[in-house]
Amino acid sequence: MEKLHIIGGGMAGSEAAWQAAEAGVPVVLHEMRPSLGTFAHRTGDFAEMVCSNSFRSDDDERNAVGLLHWEMQAAGGLIMEMARRHRLPAGGALAVDRDAFSASVTERLRAHPMISFAPGEIRALPEDGHWIIATGPLTSGALAEAIRAETGADSLAFFDAIAPIVYAESVDMSVAWRQSRYDKGETEEEQKAYLNCPMTREQYEAFIDALLAAEKTEFHEGETAGYFDGCLPIEVMAERGRETLRFGPMKPVGLTNEHDPETKAYAVVQLRRDNALGTLYNIVGFQTKMKYGAQTAVFKMIPGLENASFARLGGIHRNTFINSPTLLDDRMRLKSRPNIRFAGQITGVEGYVESAAMGLLAGRMAAAEIKGQDLPPPPADTAMGALITHITGGAEAKTFQPMNVNFGLFPPIDAKGGRRGRKDRYKAYTDRAKDAFTEWLG
Repeated sequence: MEKLHIIGGGMAGSEAAWQAAEAGVPVVLHEMRPSLGTFAHRTGDFAEMVCSNSFRSDDDERNAVGLLHWEMQAAGGLIMEMARRHRLPAGGALAVDRDAFSASVTERLRAHPMISFAPGEIRALPEDGHWIIATGPLTSGALAEAIRAETGADSLAFFDAIAPIVYAESVDMSVAWRQSRYDKGETEEEQKAYLNCPMTREQYEAFIDALLAAEKTEFHEGETAGYFDGCLPIEVMAERGRETLRFGPMKPVGLTNEHDPETKAYAVVQLRRDNALGTLYNIVGFQTKMKYGAQTAVFKMIPGLENASFARLGGIHRNTFINSPTLLDDRMRLKSRPNIRFAGQITGVEGYVESAAMGLLAGRMAAAEIKGQDLPPPPADTAMGALITHITGGAEAKTFQPMNVNFGLFPPIDAKGGRRGRKDRYKAYTDRAKDAFTEWLG
């Protein structure tokens, strides 16, 4: 049987390799790390999480990304299996111990008898054979140039930012307290999954002043590359209005300060556990492009973090993606070179889950083709189907931008018998999707 070659061992590449190998197709996984590193990665492990440790909401009845979790698990997804094995308390979100997660994905892939490995950088588009390019936002310069030359299009790009990580022992717990927003979670551990640092109005205003005045990292390509709205640096949010952060990642609602229950905080900074030991916490929503020295000074203005020690500071990197609506067919193949498929974030989906889901589809479709079969995409009223429909023709090519999964991508629900409430409507979306996805799997 012909082999399937996969370039990139991130979320999408790892999932694609697993799906194809489980279908009985021999896989060669090409990964340039650790011999050639990137700005964001720290190891050579597969599926290394660099931006966050959260897969977002795990509600599969009323949330589109939770539904995507369900579909990936139903399809035997390796990423979801390992995420659940290494999950951390995070209220209603699915957060994981990122090191243990990527180590376990790596272990499972290396133990699979149908998967072999070819370390090193791929610098050109392959002429023949079956290939999946799943190189993600940090595609190497040489391969990105080869893709650009083949597609004849200018590189599409935006900037992604990374939030800092704090050592838990350096957080002042006489100021901070443990609580999930609205006490969300079934267990006490889930209900107290976050650390919360309160701010008065005066402290908030001083923080915003310092944030706006801090020295930032800038890029020459900044004139042509914007930011993904779902991952904006906090400085960019603050520039949009002084109250923007207070209605975003620093909103104080659903929280009661156990040290001073009668006083309502003007703003609250939340930290989410980053590893199983509980020794590391990341600052939620605090992606930043501040220079390192400025970060430590500004973030230590947060009450409870005055003496914080940072395991990792934030940063910003350029994220490359292709104009999938014009370049890919509905089997995720490059129209000009059908032997090459694209998967993951480079296709214009945004988020760990969405990237892995596109890897899952690409791996299954490529395996089917190698075995002489044709696998159509899932129906558009499933989460995976809605995403692949969007990126391979549903989106407007001229204004194509990265997209998270959301119910706006799904065909509308027929509101029989009158209007549905939002919760009932979302439940109807997920019920319909689960039936359709189950049928597609069969």
